[in-house]
Amino acid sequence: MNSSSHTPPPEPPSTTQDTQSSQAQDVRASSGAFESLDPLQSSPTQESVSPGGASSKDSTWERTTLEQLAFASLEEQKKQRWWRNFFRFVWLGVALVFITLSVYKGGVSVSNSQPHTAVVGIKGEIAADSESSADTVVSALRDAFEDQSAVAVVLLINSPGGSPVQAGMINDEVRRLKELHKKPVYAVVEEMSASAAYYIAVSADEIYVDKASIVGSIGVLMDGFGFTGLMDKLGVERRLLTAGENKGFMDPFSAQSKSQKAYALSMLERIHQQFIKVVREGRGERLKETPEMFTGLFWTGEEAVEMGLADSLGNLDYVAREVIKVETIIDYTKKDSVAERLAKRFGAALGEGAFKSLSRPMVLR
Repeated sequence: MNSSSHTPPPEPPSTTQDTQSSQAQDVRASSGAFESLDPLQSSPTQESVSPGGASSKDSTWERTTLEQLAFASLEEQKKQRWWRNFFRFVWLGVALVFITLSVYKGGVSVSNSQPHTAVVGIKGEIAADSESSADTVVSALRDAFEDQSAVAVVLLINSPGGSPVQAGMINDEVRRLKELHKKPVYAVVEEMSASAAYYIAVSADEIYVDKASIVGSIGVLMDGFGFTGLMDKLGVERRLLTAGENKGFMDPFSAQSKSQKAYALSMLERIHQQFIKVVREGRGERLKETPEMFTGLFWTGEEAVEMGLADSLGNLDYVAREVIKVETIIDYTKKDSVAERLAKRFGAALGEGAFKSLSRPMVLR
């Protein structure tokens, strides 16, 4: 028997292998599709997309906008800093000027080498705490008299009066300086020279007034208030304890006894007589006394000339030009600084006026 080799026929491909091969092809196809979407392999004309979904053009715009905002903010801060420094320097300059003016007290600030007429102003109330206090006026008077170039001194007066003590101190000093330096003194009255102001005016060698000026009021007064009747109506009891029968003298909340009133009147009379004596000494034989002259009445400048209370009509320029014969005028008046004027205007103590009304000393006005 012939034996021949028998080769078995090939088995058909497995279904499983066919399935795996098909899946591999699908995966490769998918990979190729995803690779075609890779941004790195996109064409130059194709717009790239950021992970957040925004394009690179949008990112550039945002960055540029943020930079512009940052630079604008820095520029604004620079401007604010510049203006802040500018105003600091301005306020510093104002403060320096204010301090300089505060230190400067007024008076003469120029070299007085040429002959001139020296002026000292006496204006407003004559009191210890005013611009026309004895300390202020006397200081200006000494400067004027001691200046060798001052030919004469003019008292420029516009005052309703004030303290007899302050007026007496100024009057005494004018007479002393006049005798010491041998310089003439003239008083020039503007609107008013009454009471204590006239007390000062009579220390001058001559008095010049305007025809409508108010001159005189040669008298003394002491004023105040009494609240005893009102207190009784309100049921208020005044409890004032004193060691001394008259220690509460002139207390506005206590009744005034007859003896206290008589004493006050006698004191006023003595001061009145001092005033009259000063007027008589100052005016001398020029004074044409009348019964009303020393009663506290006042007169116009024209009437004052007729009565001998003044010498002639004339203002400051007239006296400097026609009487002294030196037209150059230099003011020696001491003035408050800017700070002091502001303090007086805006910083007055509350109730100061009422307190002064209750505790005011004797005044000539």
